[in-house]
Amino acid sequence: MFKTSLKASSSSSSSFGCRMPWSWLVLVILSSLSLVRCQVNGGSIPFGDSSGAVPLMTQNVDSQLSNLTIDLSQEIKSRSGFCVTDPDAEWEKAFNFSSDLSFLTSCIQKTSGDIIQRFCTVAEVKSYIGSITEKIGTTSYLKPNRNCNFTSWASGCEPGWACSTDSGQPVDLRTSRDIPARTTNCQACCEGFFCPQGLTCMIPCPLGSYCPLATLNRTSGLCEPYLYRLPANQPNHTCGGANIWADVGSSEEVFCPAGYYCPSTTKKFPCSKGRYCRMGSTSENRCYSLVSCKSGTKNQNLHLYGIMFIAGLSTLLLIIYSCSDQVLSIRERWLAKKRDAAVRSVKSSAEARRKWQDAKGAITEHASSHKSHLSFSFSRQKKGTHSEELQTLNQVIPEADDELLSPSPPNASRATLDSKNQMETRHEIENEPVVHDEFDMEDGHRVVTANNSKGKKLNTRSKIFRHAYTQLEKEKAQQQEFKDLTFSGVISMASNGERRKRPLIEISFKDLSLILKSQKKYILRCVTGNIRPGHITAVMGPSGAGKTTFLSAIAGKTLGCKKSGLILINGKNESIHSYKKIIGFVPQDDIVHGNLTVEENLWFNANCRLPAESLKADKVVVIERVIEFLGLHSVRSSLVGTVEQRGISGGQRKRVNVGLEMVMEPSLLILDEPTSGLDSASSQLLLRALRREALEGVNVCMVVHQPSHTLFKMFDDLVLLAKGGLTVYHGSVNRVEEYFAGLGIFIPERINPPDYFIDILEGVINPSGSSRVKHDELAVRWMLHNGYSVPPDMQKSNMASRLLNPVNETNNDAAANDELSFTGELWKDVKGNIEMHQDKLRLNFLKSKDLSNRRTPGLFRQYKYFLARVAKQRLRDAKAQAIDYLILLLAGACLGSVVKMKDQQLGAAGYTYTVIAVSLLCKIAALRSFSLEKLQYWRESASGMSSLAYFLAKDTIDHFNTVIKPAVYLSMFFFFTNPRSTFVDNYTVLLCLVYCVTGMGYALAIVFEPGAAQLWSVLLPVVLTLVATQPKDSKLIKRISDLCYTKWALEAFVIANAERYDKVWLITRCGALKKNDYDLSHWNFCLLILVLIGLLSRAIAFFSMLIFRRK
Repeated sequence: MFKTSLKASSSSSSSFGCRMPWSWLVLVILSSLSLVRCQVNGGSIPFGDSSGAVPLMTQNVDSQLSNLTIDLSQEIKSRSGFCVTDPDAEWEKAFNFSSDLSFLTSCIQKTSGDIIQRFCTVAEVKSYIGSITEKIGTTSYLKPNRNCNFTSWASGCEPGWACSTDSGQPVDLRTSRDIPARTTNCQACCEGFFCPQGLTCMIPCPLGSYCPLATLNRTSGLCEPYLYRLPANQPNHTCGGANIWADVGSSEEVFCPAGYYCPSTTKKFPCSKGRYCRMGSTSENRCYSLVSCKSGTKNQNLHLYGIMFIAGLSTLLLIIYSCSDQVLSIRERWLAKKRDAAVRSVKSSAEARRKWQDAKGAITEHASSHKSHLSFSFSRQKKGTHSEELQTLNQVIPEADDELLSPSPPNASRATLDSKNQMETRHEIENEPVVHDEFDMEDGHRVVTANNSKGKKLNTRSKIFRHAYTQLEKEKAQQQEFKDLTFSGVISMASNGERRKRPLIEISFKDLSLILKSQKKYILRCVTGNIRPGHITAVMGPSGAGKTTFLSAIAGKTLGCKKSGLILINGKNESIHSYKKIIGFVPQDDIVHGNLTVEENLWFNANCRLPAESLKADKVVVIERVIEFLGLHSVRSSLVGTVEQRGISGGQRKRVNVGLEMVMEPSLLILDEPTSGLDSASSQLLLRALRREALEGVNVCMVVHQPSHTLFKMFDDLVLLAKGGLTVYHGSVNRVEEYFAGLGIFIPERINPPDYFIDILEGVINPSGSSRVKHDELAVRWMLHNGYSVPPDMQKSNMASRLLNPVNETNNDAAANDELSFTGELWKDVKGNIEMHQDKLRLNFLKSKDLSNRRTPGLFRQYKYFLARVAKQRLRDAKAQAIDYLILLLAGACLGSVVKMKDQQLGAAGYTYTVIAVSLLCKIAALRSFSLEKLQYWRESASGMSSLAYFLAKDTIDHFNTVIKPAVYLSMFFFFTNPRSTFVDNYTVLLCLVYCVTGMGYALAIVFEPGAAQLWSVLLPVVLTLVATQPKDSKLIKRISDLCYTKWALEAFVIANAERYDKVWLITRCGALKKNDYDLSHWNFCLLILVLIGLLSRAIAFFSMLIFRRK
């Protein structure tokens, strides 16, 4: 064995470092060059002094090289298809010497015509491949062969030298078994060829290389530009030609240097001014205009183009933002102008109508003194009884409403009759054609038809607003004239056809109890009663009395509880979820969209929750009515605001929270402490609005906490709960003092009744007037008063301790629980959590029959509404978007400046950092799409809005960022690094990558809390990239790597760049791709995988949104 002085490949820190684990590949490429057999007259072409022999032989050798393409294309394709997609084209690029055959002519002259006898055979190529792939440390070893061994070492065995076969001996270059004897006529390797050490043959250098004869540097002793030395004890030996062609890390000296171009393998010229030449160039590349390229420029500086690109992109985004904002502002001003004009017109008409009514009344009064029959000339009596008016609503007043349907005294009947006469007169005046000809409506059974035709006529904003404000004026006038009427007294007002008919919902409950599954403890017990349409029911009690739990039980939102008793809807045992389209639930927290205006919040809920067949004019009436009665005129165009950005006041925000449910015209409206945090004036304004809803038949039930006496008298019914969820009183507000007085509890003077009752239930004060009644006995007293059955454990005389913890079984279980072991406690908690999640899944995926008789907009219409809302939110959140773009811009500039796109690694290092940076930044930005609006989504989905429409709208708007962010990043990174791949290729890969990681960000935002989601967004890109770049030494690592999206993104980047490395770069390209298990034909496949991962991530995010949805 003997050592060669082949240059060892330098080690690289990157996983893409290429140290030739691809021996068979080089064998295919080099053997294709050595399969030339040109035998004339016994193995060589006669060479003499004839000048025509050299050109003839040159053309002959060139034609033989060209003919090898057909023979070898299939073999190359089958064995190196992963790095050579088109063998014919690659062959043409690398070994088409037809443009300049001077190096062949020179070699023929130098070798006296025996050039064919100096070409390597397949067997010799195999020996060479073995020598450069078997390595120990940094030194390569060559196996002995027939010509170069321990006993025979011809001068042609030295690097850069070659020999010829014996004269007249034919050479079969295709033989792969035996190495021919080639030890005669040894001389330096020809220019344009390389002669490996340990072999006595030569191989043509590919295009893009520079293979001149070496010159001796007497200082270093090296044969430059190559790195081998002259052999010792051979004074007549000189430097030869090139000695190696492999990857750029091992044979950089044969590559045409950067700043030069090599049109042939023996010629090298410096790049001229205005041109640039990369390493391995065969021609000059023109520099772009505005770029200064001096002579010998290696790569053009595109920083100016990057700045211009980002400037243009920023200008485009600013134009889009400014125009969109301007359009919204102009539209808002235009609508405000139309509204103001409509208000002025309606007020003017109302004033004229008032004057006309006064004059009409005076004339009537004057005429009545002369002729009594004139009193009927100004009124039209409507036919029909009160029961017929109820039939018009298609509703039946529940029998339980004994107060509303109880006989009235004669004077009350008289007042009601007078009120009805006034209402009919009002209707006649309002329908007078002189004042409101465009709003004329017919009476009786044709009213609906007239209403529909009117809706068709309202085809302009002015008419719609005028109709809306006219209707509001009518309702305010009616409310003022009939403000003392109850629900049954305003049935006739609803039967005039001007208002939408709402189905009535009465909720009855009997022995309703809730027990916590985990603790076996009652949180609501033995609650019996009903809440009725047209009434405002207040639920009161001390802290821990189960007020919110009671509302949740009615709304079907309880979790982790075992329910007993009955809840009846209109007397039927049906699920409350069957009526969710006409049920409004106002949570205690003000869950509204802060980056929308008050009017936009209301409009969105109205569009998505009102009947699909509702006309635009009807929706405007509803919106304007809610704004009017909630006192939101002054802030209708103001942003609601968030914690970070202040908007409207807290009281106004609370009213908007209620208005979101009022605009959908519910039949049942449940409110959880709507007056908390409001002053007296705001609370009264809110209660008046709810009173108006109740007058239209809405069943209003709300939790209040110690209201003022004025507010307390505005309620119809009261549910008073004690601690433990026991009922103390359930009935009319007007009779609560009478009931407690019957128990000997009298309210002191100047004491607010609700405050006094709650203080008693809290045990703060003892009931006055009687020492026999204790606060913990009030629940039993109520049961006995109404004839309800009293549980056995509550029938004992000494009940104080038991009422606070009412169930005997509970106490026993608690005692038993104290004796449970740690394992038992752990299993109890696990079981409780499992049951809780089971309840969540049951509620989230519960499908109930729709009994609401309301058809709300479908998926596509809701998608349109969501899309418009999210677009407005994104425009108003432009600052956050701009910060995202700026961070991406800085990341691209920093990485583009620091990371060098090294040819040895095909630019893999820069792309590795790109994948990490873009993944991290885009994932964190995608978290905001869902993590910031979880509460809003839970509220909207619980009301029946489409989750799929919400998700698709968010994703659709985020596609804008998916398109823009790759361009922002590449505006710096691409133009700072100027890789060989095109901008379009880089943008395409980055587009798919951003789409992929955005979907992953959705899933993280939905599954985890914001803090944990951010940590995962940072951790995943780094870890997955490290896994993807690990050496593929085992199948397990390879399979794990295939599961990482970073592997496919990095492969796509490298492939796009590797396609531009041809000619002399073939071995470098194939070595890098082989080492990392990449395939040049997989570029589209990599993009497809990224898109599929993005789609899969979105599917996971959507189903997680449904699973983790909180009702």
